[in-house]
Amino acid sequence: MKHYEVEILDAKTKDKLCFLDKVEPNATIGEIKSMFHKSHPQWYPARQSIRLDPKGKSLKDEDVLQHLPVGTTATFYFRDLGAQISWVTVFLTEYAGPLLIYLMFYFRVPFIYAPKYDFTTSKHWVVHLACMCHSFHYVKRLLETLFVHRFSHGTMPLRNIFKNCTYYWGFAAWMAYYINHPLYTPPIYGEQQIRLALIVFLFCQIGNFSIHIALRNLRPPGSKTRKIPYPTKNPFTWIFLLVSCPNYTYELGSWLGFTLMTQCLPVAFFTLVGFIQMTVWAKGKHRSYLKEFRDYPTLRSPILPFIL
Repeated sequence: MKHYEVEILDAKTKDKLCFLDKVEPNATIGEIKSMFHKSHPQWYPARQSIRLDPKGKSLKDEDVLQHLPVGTTATFYFRDLGAQISWVTVFLTEYAGPLLIYLMFYFRVPFIYAPKYDFTTSKHWVVHLACMCHSFHYVKRLLETLFVHRFSHGTMPLRNIFKNCTYYWGFAAWMAYYINHPLYTPPIYGEQQIRLALIVFLFCQIGNFSIHIALRNLRPPGSKTRKIPYPTKNPFTWIFLLVSCPNYTYELGSWLGFTLMTQCLPVAFFTLVGFIQMTVWAKGKHRSYLKEFRDYPTLRSPILPFIL
């Protein structure tokens, strides 16, 4: 059996960082990263980007050396991805923040509103309903992070946690300030509008959860296998017939329901910004499905059936 010699160069300077002798042909990029880590302890595997070209795409950890377009002396290029943090930690932090921040405004802790309103409660029942819906949404997200989601990538750059938390925590504070404000006025169409909004919100929350369960069941524990998601016996998953990323479709529906319920401009703006971001993600996921699976259903749209 022939063995490979592997040299790893710095992608920026082209300096040789490491030379590995007698590497097995069936060694994966993940195993090569571990070997590289032994000689450079500061660059743990999750922090490494190994590529065939200095400006090319990162190779996957599961890529096998003998299946790559390299000779018996393989040259790879290394790029430092920076300090990494686990996806679970990021999600727990960015979701716990809005939950606690919103409750601070709901209970009107001191220094938010005028002193005479400290620890008072709103006279409008929609304010209490909105607090329950907002709390339910983020408790659901926290539980899904812990018990449902299976991440294809274990980590993300540490800087992302500051960006993500600024987004979620900032919007939560902005929305909560106005919804729980002593001068807040209920929706113009009263109970009918609120009840319709609640139905939309709960329907989409159940739908979102159903999609997350369906996606989880596609990927065995510890696997990075990707499959085409299809509808299951659960009616909430039938939207897979028309949409590639129905989890985002339902998420959008939930926030539209919350906007209708509170009739609050910051909530509407949060919904719009979220919709734009989720559309970007959905289009990217849709493209990757089309690229990876030749038999991918052509009827599907990224996020909105027949539209977008």
